[in-house]
Amino acid sequence: MSLLAKLAVYSLLATSVVCLQFPFKLPFFKQKEELLIENQLTAPVTPRIAIVGAGAAGSSAAFWISKAKERFGIDVEIDVYERASYVGGRSTIVYPYNDTTLAPMELGASIFVDANKNLMRAAKEFNLTLKDFIDEFADTGLWDGQKFNIVLNEGTYSKSWWTTLKVLWRYGYSAPVKTSDNRVKNMIADYISLYTAASPRWDDVAGLVERMNWTDFVNSTTLEYLSSKGIAEKWSREMVEAATRVNYGQDVDQIHALEGTCSLAATGASAVRDGNFLIFENFLNRSGANVYLNTEVRDILRVPASSRWIIHTTSGSRIYNAIILAAPFHHTNITVPSDLAELIPPQPYVRLHVTLLTTKSESTNPVYFGLSPDEKIPKVILTTHEGVRNGGVEPEFNSISVHGQIQKVPGSADEDPEWKVKIFSKERVSDEWLEKVFGKVGWVYRKEWDAYPVLPPTTKFPPVRLDQGFYYVNAFEPFISTMETETIASRNVVDLLLHEEFGSGICGSQLSGSETGEGNALRDEGSEDFVLGWDC
Repeated sequence: MSLLAKLAVYSLLATSVVCLQFPFKLPFFKQKEELLIENQLTAPVTPRIAIVGAGAAGSSAAFWISKAKERFGIDVEIDVYERASYVGGRSTIVYPYNDTTLAPMELGASIFVDANKNLMRAAKEFNLTLKDFIDEFADTGLWDGQKFNIVLNEGTYSKSWWTTLKVLWRYGYSAPVKTSDNRVKNMIADYISLYTAASPRWDDVAGLVERMNWTDFVNSTTLEYLSSKGIAEKWSREMVEAATRVNYGQDVDQIHALEGTCSLAATGASAVRDGNFLIFENFLNRSGANVYLNTEVRDILRVPASSRWIIHTTSGSRIYNAIILAAPFHHTNITVPSDLAELIPPQPYVRLHVTLLTTKSESTNPVYFGLSPDEKIPKVILTTHEGVRNGGVEPEFNSISVHGQIQKVPGSADEDPEWKVKIFSKERVSDEWLEKVFGKVGWVYRKEWDAYPVLPPTTKFPPVRLDQGFYYVNAFEPFISTMETETIASRNVVDLLLHEEFGSGICGSQLSGSETGEGNALRDEGSEDFVLGWDC
């Protein structure tokens, strides 16, 4: 057949394909994706795991996989996809005046505490310098939109005693003691079990809730739970609510009791001096993973007649043995098979406005709060919704905190010290409002984002295992949402996945077993230093 005739036949077939179905496949009709699948399925390649998201969950997932590779020789490649230009998710920093010679300010997740053993261990292992917040939270006031309900002064011995007396006078003795000594300490004691060798694996968060005996916590609002334990509502609606509003932007009669109690567990509050994101960067750097920033995952689909998955991104496509989705599904705009999408209910988030600024005013303007100009205002102002409940107005912010001084470079045109301030609010605060509250403002940086999941009482959670080889870390978020708990949830997901795909997990064939391998860190399982995943 002549070349001209061949072209004519090809043209006829090509233009008729929309109305003809062939009972067999013609080689030159194979689509690009079919060839990709065929080549990747038949080629003898190293198994690959894809992680979608490079925040706390995704970066730590890569790190946990690397621990299993190191200990037990699991042969697997890790690819991490992140649509943003940076690692850390909701943990990121900015520099005042965009000047990297100045200390950075956390824009998102700001602190972790002593009970957060993964982050504390990571900071130690990665030689990261920590800073505490003792001085910055020395003076705290609770504002209800019209008045300060109470001002807590810490620091000197006399101030500490005066603060104690004020708390006892307003709330009595039993409410603070029952909350901090009983509820919070008991919750932390149970929570710490997740770091022990006996920690369970779970593919059902509801089952974990029951196993931890936390059903009452997640089935009740914080107010309902504390009231049922005989704790005065005034304490809950003011002191406890101040904590839930600054940490999660939610009131005590909205947020479930487990997260409300977590808000009070602030012992040993710390942060990485140069930015908490450095923990997550180190997780990835030490994992050996291939990290693809500025790369959006468009869909995750099943490979026909296979247990594998294909990911399509803005930079190409690839087949994987397993997928870890480490980002809120409904925020990713990723298409997955409809039967899997139906398993993940929509998760609303609190829309938060974060305003960072510098000012030459050491504190806020007393006149704004209805006080005389010479009145001393606390450096940290938290809020409660109690004024609204009593017919008053909503506070115009969730919290204001002054975070110490910055000093410009000597010899610059303006060497006067300025104070760093962070504001959380439900709505954008205007320049005019800032001037009214702080006087002259120097540098301002605004960020609006979905900061926390909305956390009402619940009994239902998304599945951790969506399908064979497809796991969802953020199924844990309606239960507890912190940087730390994302690392615990990712450890659990990695262990489930590795057992399913390779028959061995982070610590061998059993999560709570004593099996170890070369390079495994050995510690006494009963010691306070033991942290599951880091140790086995």
